[in-house]
Amino acid sequence: MKKIILSLIVITAFVACNSMANSKTESFKVYGNCGMCKKTIETALHKDGIKADWNKDTKMMKVTYDSVKYSSKQIHQYIADAGYDTELAKGNDEAYENLHECCKYDRKEK
Repeated sequence: MKKIILSLIVITAFVACNSMANSKTESFKVYGNCGMCKKTIETALHKDGIKADWNKDTKMMKVTYDSVKYSSKQIHQYIADAGYDTELAKGNDEAYENLHECCKYDRKEK
């Protein structure tokens, strides 16, 4: 029984260390306005292996993700698909038009 428990502890530690070795943290600007934007933007990144925090005042996103599962380009695209512009991706026009009125930020042409 002790061997099984010890084996489980070693396996758990190995998995935890391995996933931390693959984690990458980035910060970048995401255009939006309010708390509803925050919820929509962060929900777009609600995926296994991604932790996201968007600051509505600074417009800065801090995201930590598993770099084996996701790329930086994918992270930006998930946000763009929800209708929000990032530094690297233009938000989906249809999704932008479907945002609540208070969420429609001033868009810059890309």
